[in-house]
Amino acid sequence: MSRTACAFWLSAPGRGEIRPVTVPKPGADEVLVRTVYSGVSRGTETLVFRGGVPVSQHTVMRAPFQEGEFPAPVKYGYLNVGVVEEGPPSLRGRTVFCLYPHQTSYVVPASAVIPVPDVVPASRAVLAGTVETAVNALWDAAPLVGDRIAVVGAGMVGCAVAALLARYPAVRAQLVDADPAREAVAAALGVEFALPEDASGGCDLVVHASASEEGLARSLELLAPEGTVIELSWYGDRRISLPLGEDFHSRRLVVRSSQVGAVSPARRGRRTFADRLGLALDLLADPAFDALITGESAFEELPLVLPRLAAGEQPGLCHRIRYEPEG
Repeated sequence: MSRTACAFWLSAPGRGEIRPVTVPKPGADEVLVRTVYSGVSRGTETLVFRGGVPVSQHTVMRAPFQEGEFPAPVKYGYLNVGVVEEGPPSLRGRTVFCLYPHQTSYVVPASAVIPVPDVVPASRAVLAGTVETAVNALWDAAPLVGDRIAVVGAGMVGCAVAALLARYPAVRAQLVDADPAREAVAAALGVEFALPEDASGGCDLVVHASASEEGLARSLELLAPEGTVIELSWYGDRRISLPLGEDFHSRRLVVRSSQVGAVSPARRGRRTFADRLGLALDLLADPAFDALITGESAFEELPLVLPRLAAGEQPGLCHRIRYEPEG
């Protein structure tokens, strides 16, 4: 028998609503998952919420279990943690992570869920997609022992990258952001913090994740000759200017994109998407990542919460959505 669940839909740019949805009975090799937490990816989801996905990227930016089409109506999201209620015996009762939108329960192929390690609480596992992006970025960047590295932009992804770099041997890692309040997050992650004007230069590598023109320009300034900027920001339908005059060519600088939609070429022949996501979940055993979760709301509040997040009225990093009553 099918059942009814509730899902968050973007009904029009800037407006969302909770709708009833029919969840089918799981078939062979499928699982029925009851959601416990989901997370709002502030960068991508708020851009989707305001209708900022360019037409040229409508296919590329589809989430794995998206329904509807950009700009709206669309059911979008990819940070979901739940408990398997029906499915193969090896998964039944397990807490799992899935790249699924905000919905109270759902059915997907068993291969689409990754068990959460027992040492990782479900409340932290919502960060798996963000840490997976950071893992892919560092596979692309390939930092070396002793490198001087800056991460410009202390959002969810930038903080996740900085947290991983802080554990590299003999690396000088610095998290750079214009908001001095992010210094406390950097301290919790075990990484040095600097305002843009105070950041250390001479970097072998800069990871840019501020999604701002100013941040990208500052990233180039921080490089040593022949250094590389790994660009993690996605600007959606915004055009930005990049200073490629002056000494950009004489210093032989490099700007290279990184995007989680494909496994990094450095590991593509030896790692699958599931391997990469599993690694991200293993890394979340570190409680330092709790610093990236800076807010929480009940699922029923999403139609009110997302407009505030998109407008910047509710600052912070990952906003967690709770599906069961507190206590």
